[in-house]
Amino acid sequence: MNDEKHTVKVSKYLSKHLRHQPERIGLVLDPHGWTEIDALLRAAASHGFPITRAELDHVVAVNDKKRFAIEGTRIRASQGHTVAVDLDLPAAEPPAYLYHGTVAAVLPAIRAEGLRPMARHHVHLSPDRETATRVGARRGRPVVLSVDAGAMHRAGHVFHVSANGVWLTDAVPARFIRFPG
Repeated sequence: MNDEKHTVKVSKYLSKHLRHQPERIGLVLDPHGWTEIDALLRAAASHGFPITRAELDHVVAVNDKKRFAIEGTRIRASQGHTVAVDLDLPAAEPPAYLYHGTVAAVLPAIRAEGLRPMARHHVHLSPDRETATRVGARRGRPVVLSVDAGAMHRAGHVFHVSANGVWLTDAVPARFIRFPG
Protein backbone atom coordinates (compact mmCIF):
# COMPACT_ATOMS: atom_id res chain seq x y z
CA MET A 1 0.00 0.00 0.00
CA ASN A 2 2.50 2.60 -1.16
CA ASP A 3 0.22 4.94 -3.07
CA GLU A 4 1.31 8.58 -3.00
CA LYS A 5 -1.63 9.83 -0.94
CA HIS A 6 -0.90 7.31 1.81
CA THR A 7 2.83 8.08 1.66
CA VAL A 8 2.12 11.79 2.21
CA LYS A 9 -0.23 10.97 5.10
CA VAL A 10 2.44 8.82 6.79
CA SER A 11 5.09 11.50 6.19
CA LYS A 12 2.92 14.18 7.83
CA TYR A 13 2.21 11.86 10.76
CA LEU A 14 5.92 11.21 11.23
CA SER A 15 6.74 14.93 11.01
CA LYS A 16 4.13 15.79 13.60
CA HIS A 17 5.36 13.23 16.09
CA LEU A 18 9.12 13.29 15.43
CA ARG A 19 9.38 17.10 15.22
CA HIS A 20 6.56 18.61 17.25
CA GLN A 21 4.46 16.36 19.48
CA PRO A 22 6.18 13.06 20.36
CA GLU A 23 4.45 13.02 23.75
CA ARG A 24 1.04 12.95 22.08
CA ILE A 25 1.58 9.28 21.23
CA GLY A 26 3.82 8.50 24.21
CA LEU A 27 7.01 8.67 22.18
CA VAL A 28 10.29 9.65 23.84
CA LEU A 29 13.05 11.30 21.83
CA ASP A 30 16.62 11.18 23.07
CA PRO A 31 18.52 14.49 23.43
CA HIS A 32 19.45 14.35 19.73
CA GLY A 33 15.93 13.64 18.47
CA TRP A 34 16.32 9.89 17.92
CA THR A 35 13.79 7.25 18.92
CA GLU A 36 13.70 3.52 18.40
CA ILE A 37 11.83 2.53 15.24
CA ASP A 38 10.03 -0.30 17.05
CA ALA A 39 8.82 2.16 19.71
CA LEU A 40 7.54 4.51 17.01
CA LEU A 41 5.67 1.72 15.21
CA ARG A 42 4.13 0.50 18.49
CA ALA A 43 3.13 4.04 19.52
CA ALA A 44 1.56 4.79 16.15
CA ALA A 45 -0.41 1.53 16.17
CA SER A 46 -1.61 2.03 19.74
CA HIS A 47 -2.91 5.48 18.74
CA GLY A 48 -4.90 4.28 15.75
CA PHE A 49 -2.33 4.91 12.99
CA PRO A 50 -0.66 1.57 12.26
CA ILE A 51 2.45 1.81 10.07
CA THR A 52 4.40 -1.20 8.85
CA ARG A 53 8.18 -1.19 8.76
CA ALA A 54 7.97 -1.45 4.97
CA GLU A 55 5.75 1.66 4.82
CA LEU A 56 8.12 3.53 7.11
CA ASP A 57 11.16 2.58 5.02
CA HIS A 58 9.30 3.60 1.85
CA VAL A 59 8.39 7.04 3.26
CA VAL A 60 11.96 7.66 4.41
CA ALA A 61 13.38 6.53 1.06
CA VAL A 62 11.07 8.48 -1.27
CA ASN A 63 10.64 11.71 0.68
CA ASP A 64 11.87 14.37 -1.72
CA LYS A 65 13.14 16.56 1.11
CA LYS A 66 14.75 13.67 3.03
CA ARG A 67 12.91 14.80 6.17
CA PHE A 68 13.85 11.69 8.14
CA ALA A 69 17.06 9.81 8.89
CA ILE A 70 17.43 6.20 9.94
CA GLU A 71 20.54 5.06 11.76
CA GLY A 72 20.54 1.41 12.74
CA THR A 73 17.38 0.79 14.76
CA ARG A 74 16.63 4.50 15.28
CA ILE A 75 14.84 7.25 13.38
CA ARG A 76 14.65 11.03 13.69
CA ALA A 77 13.47 14.06 11.79
CA SER A 78 16.40 15.72 10.00
CA GLN A 79 15.46 19.23 11.21
CA GLY A 80 12.51 21.52 11.87
CA HIS A 81 11.85 20.53 15.48
CA THR A 82 9.81 22.65 17.82
CA VAL A 83 10.59 20.31 20.73
CA ALA A 84 13.95 20.66 22.46
CA VAL A 85 16.57 18.57 20.67
CA ASP A 86 20.22 19.05 19.82
CA LEU A 87 20.80 17.57 16.38
CA ASP A 88 24.51 17.40 17.24
CA LEU A 89 25.50 18.66 13.80
CA PRO A 90 29.05 19.93 13.43
CA ALA A 91 29.65 23.52 12.40
CA ALA A 92 30.17 23.82 8.65
CA GLU A 93 31.46 26.50 6.34
CA PRO A 94 28.56 27.57 4.12
CA PRO A 95 28.73 28.43 0.44
CA ALA A 96 28.97 32.15 -0.39
CA TYR A 97 25.19 32.44 -0.77
CA LEU A 98 22.24 30.53 0.59
CA TYR A 99 18.56 31.18 -0.08
CA HIS A 100 15.34 31.52 1.87
CA GLY A 101 11.88 31.06 0.39
CA THR A 102 9.06 33.12 1.86
CA VAL A 103 6.08 35.23 0.78
CA ALA A 104 5.72 38.99 0.23
CA ALA A 105 3.45 39.51 3.26
CA VAL A 106 6.30 38.88 5.70
CA LEU A 107 8.95 41.00 3.94
CA PRO A 108 8.40 44.11 6.12
CA ALA A 109 9.10 42.07 9.27
CA ILE A 110 12.16 40.44 7.69
CA ARG A 111 13.50 43.85 6.58
CA ALA A 112 13.10 45.08 10.18
CA GLU A 113 14.22 42.01 12.14
CA GLY A 114 16.01 39.71 9.71
CA LEU A 115 15.19 36.01 9.57
CA ARG A 116 14.32 34.48 12.94
CA PRO A 117 13.66 30.83 13.75
CA MET A 118 10.16 31.57 15.07
CA ALA A 119 8.92 28.35 16.77
CA ARG A 120 11.81 26.29 15.43
CA HIS A 121 15.36 26.06 16.73
CA HIS A 122 17.05 27.46 13.61
CA VAL A 123 16.45 29.46 10.47
CA HIS A 124 16.34 27.07 7.51
CA LEU A 125 18.23 28.05 4.36
CA SER A 126 18.34 26.32 0.99
CA PRO A 127 21.46 25.68 -1.08
CA ASP A 128 19.80 26.88 -4.31
CA ARG A 129 17.06 29.17 -5.59
CA GLU A 130 14.94 26.28 -6.91
CA THR A 131 14.62 24.65 -3.51
CA ALA A 132 13.92 28.01 -1.84
CA THR A 133 11.20 28.67 -4.43
CA ARG A 134 9.50 25.36 -3.58
CA VAL A 135 9.72 26.13 0.14
CA GLY A 136 8.22 29.60 -0.31
CA ALA A 137 5.46 28.27 -2.55
CA ARG A 138 3.97 26.30 0.35
CA ARG A 139 2.54 29.55 1.72
CA GLY A 140 1.60 31.31 -1.53
CA ARG A 141 3.45 33.11 -4.28
CA PRO A 142 7.12 32.61 -3.40
CA VAL A 143 9.71 35.31 -2.88
CA VAL A 144 13.34 34.15 -2.73
CA LEU A 145 15.80 36.02 -0.54
CA SER A 146 19.57 35.70 -1.03
CA VAL A 147 21.60 35.39 2.16
CA ASP A 148 25.26 36.41 2.14
CA ALA A 149 26.26 33.33 4.12
CA GLY A 150 29.96 33.82 3.41
CA ALA A 151 29.92 37.27 5.03
CA MET A 152 27.86 35.96 7.94
CA HIS A 153 30.36 33.16 8.49
CA ARG A 154 33.30 35.60 8.39
CA ALA A 155 31.41 37.74 10.96
CA GLY A 156 31.25 34.78 13.34
CA HIS A 157 27.82 33.30 12.65
CA VAL A 158 27.74 29.52 12.93
CA PHE A 159 26.14 27.29 10.30
CA HIS A 160 25.24 23.62 10.30
CA VAL A 161 24.05 21.45 7.45
CA SER A 162 21.53 18.68 8.08
CA ALA A 163 21.70 15.26 6.48
CA ASN A 164 19.25 16.38 3.78
CA GLY A 165 21.22 19.48 2.76
CA VAL A 166 19.22 22.11 4.64
CA TRP A 167 21.48 24.78 6.11
CA LEU A 168 20.70 25.88 9.67
CA THR A 169 21.73 29.00 11.59
CA ASP A 170 20.40 30.75 14.68
CA ALA A 171 19.24 33.90 12.87
CA VAL A 172 20.04 36.01 9.81
CA PRO A 173 20.41 39.74 10.50
CA ALA A 174 18.75 41.90 7.85
CA ARG A 175 22.08 43.37 6.73
CA PHE A 176 23.06 39.96 5.27
CA ILE A 177 19.85 39.60 3.21
CA ARG A 178 19.45 40.70 -0.39
CA PHE A 179 15.82 41.45 -1.13
CA PRO A 180 14.43 41.14 -4.68
CA GLY A 181 13.55 44.21 -6.69
